[in-house]
Amino acid sequence: METATVHTNWNAHLYDDKHSFVFKYGEDLVDVLKPEAGERILDLGCGTGYLTSIIAASGATVVGIDNSLEMITKAKEQYPALEFKVQSATEFYFDEHFDAIFSNAVLHWVTKKEMAIDCMYRNLKRSGRLVLEFGGKLNVDKIVTALKNSLIMHGFAENAAIPLWYFPSLSEYTGLLEKRGFSVTYGAHFNRETKLNDIDNGVKDWVKMFGSAFFKGIDDAVVSEILEEVQQALVTTNYRNGEWYADYKRLRVIAIK
Repeated sequence: METATVHTNWNAHLYDDKHSFVFKYGEDLVDVLKPEAGERILDLGCGTGYLTSIIAASGATVVGIDNSLEMITKAKEQYPALEFKVQSATEFYFDEHFDAIFSNAVLHWVTKKEMAIDCMYRNLKRSGRLVLEFGGKLNVDKIVTALKNSLIMHGFAENAAIPLWYFPSLSEYTGLLEKRGFSVTYGAHFNRETKLNDIDNGVKDWVKMFGSAFFKGIDDAVVSEILEEVQQALVTTNYRNGEWYADYKRLRVIAIK
């Protein structure tokens, strides 16, 4: 799970336990990838390795990279037969290039997006393909707005202004790919409201897992108060029939070098 300008300390066990929807939703993206035996594929931002293992089951040779040591450690424990490395999405390099680069729910963490696109281009074989899905324009906008409003109300305007995520429009991101030399063959921006696992603390858990960087330097008691305020602010929009939902909007892009 890649980060760029701002770093999040990942809890790999909490990620697998309560936020497995992140990689479970990626299973159909593997179907889009259509990995084949003999191909060399990079799983960019592999997290704890679940999707890497599914790609490997096709007979492809897969390498998983992530800049989180915690995630890579867990991936190696769970899938010892596969290759995992701690590398950044903006600086990775391999002597042997790839037939495909796959990335699920990662690139919205990479604010240095041109550097990541350049890395992907340089590490692909000629005619190699990108298969990407990540947060698009207005992703989790209701959660983010409530969180920033609460931070500002408590006097933490600087925290609220942290550039943690990159949620581009479809035209913006495909334009960046084309500028680098990719040919975009498919692109979509779509709603995918996602049920959160904890029925009591769904939004709180989500913010603690993915937005912890916003709380740097804030006392734990105040953080708890902010989390409660955020969740309560979202009852009318993100809570239905006893379940919490995150207002996800995704970009899915396929491109050829």
